Amino acid sequence: MIERILEGVIFGSRWLLAPVYLGLIGGLCFLLAKFVQEFLHIVPTVFSASETDVILAVLTLVDLSLAGNLLVMVIFAGYENFVSKIDCAESVDRPEWMGKVDYGGLKLKMIASIVAISAIQLLKAFLHVQDLTQRDLAWMLGLHMAFVISGVLLAVMDRIARSPDEMAEAHVRAQMLLSGEIRPHGSDAAAPAGAGGAERRAADSPMRGAGQANTA
Repeated sequence: MIERILEGVIFGSRWLLAPVYLGLIGGLCFLLAKFVQEFLHIVPTVFSASETDVILAVLTLVDLSLAGNLLVMVIFAGYENFVSKIDCAESVDRPEWMGKVDYGGLKLKMIASIVAISAIQLLKAFLHVQDLTQRDLAWMLGLHMAFVISGVLLAVMDRIARSPDEMAEAHVRAQMLLSGEIRPHGSDAAAPAGAGGAERRAADSPMRGAGQANTA
């Protein structure tokens, strides 16, 4: 009885994360407000500003959109992985990646978004390279390379962690192919063991009968 109550409390404690994801939705609203502010700041000067300034302004908008995409990904995948499934399977607007991004995939998508944001910041810095010192550029480039290397290492670690499971799945599939439980053309449709042999014997029987008749 005590064990069941304790397990129920532990299992229900995942809902403590729900306010966290609601707070991230608030952060998404802040990004939207900043995006609108930057957009309205660009519009009056779009014809009088230089090409570099327009590019920098557009890069700022792209930077904010990438941060928003990262937040949406964390909210959706984090809620589904750690709190509860989102019941919207029948919605035509449901993103294809919902329900398919596990914790490892979420980490890779996060680091990829961080690398993209860092690359945009680095590009913005190089457009105003005359205003920065060599030390500042070196730090920015070093941080960007650190993000890139971290992403590569995370991808390698995720690949290594998944390899034993993939090998076990391939071994099971090979055993099922040898036993005739599945068809060898990549189809997952199950077939009864020995069914293929029975079909071949049934097809060969008329041929054997015809051969015996001709011999007689």
